[in-house]
Amino acid sequence: MPLPTGHNSSPTALRSLRLGDHTVTVVPDGAVQLHPRRWLPDSTDRDWTGDHAGLLDDQGYLGTSVASLLVEHDGRALLLDAGFGPHDIPAEDTIDTIGALHGGRLPDALARAGRDPADIEAVAFTHLHDDHIGWAFRPGPDRPSPFARATLLASADEWADWPAPPKTAGLPVTPGQEIFPGVTAWPAPGHTRGHTAYVITAGGRRVIAFGDVFHSPAQLARPDWRVSMDALPGQAVRTRREMLAELTRPDTLAFANHFAQGQLGRVVHGGGGTRWEPLSEETA
Repeated sequence: MPLPTGHNSSPTALRSLRLGDHTVTVVPDGAVQLHPRRWLPDSTDRDWTGDHAGLLDDQGYLGTSVASLLVEHDGRALLLDAGFGPHDIPAEDTIDTIGALHGGRLPDALARAGRDPADIEAVAFTHLHDDHIGWAFRPGPDRPSPFARATLLASADEWADWPAPPKTAGLPVTPGQEIFPGVTAWPAPGHTRGHTAYVITAGGRRVIAFGDVFHSPAQLARPDWRVSMDALPGQAVRTRREMLAELTRPDTLAFANHFAQGQLGRVVHGGGGTRWEPLSEETA
């Protein structure tokens, strides 16, 4: 059963953007519900009955997406994050900060984007949480990963902190490393120690894939709100503030894995605060 993912969401839609010789495409996999007060414990009930009420689904959760970003250049293909995989977990079987969590759409979405998983030469992870690694490491019982031929990339700290057997780890990326033409790794610690953002620069613009630096557009106006699941809460606040400064620079767009209202967009000031503006055909 599909999850409610926000009043304006379209969890199966593909959205592509041309950046010079590059194309980036949102590849949806599923959705997760976040309990707003438990996920963001500094927020109040008034926050969720006022300005941010439209971010809640009909069950009172923050409706968020689980998505990856396909980056294509000169016939080559890179995937940023790998979704949750073919799993469906009801709210009663998850932890108290979240509700239902499901995935499963990524292979079909890749096909609709004209790509087979075998085309993906590398999967670069922002971090190694289940909703970002699913199709690479948790593809289901007796089901091989569709990305078995791809090089798997994450920061050295991320691999070091991962509880899986070392033999399953991939290659480390270093700060500032170009992992694919026009794609650079940026340290963005806080949610995890080794959390990494990726910056695609082409055609005079850039797209920052910021992973779990932000989970909801509500945080753009309140980067000081703690996130209960951040491993390094103080560092996470500093990273959010630094990331906001980058996101508001000219010719800068962003990919937000979890923004159900539109994963490709820009951060804008005005109208009394800082907000997320999803890209449309007109604004791209």
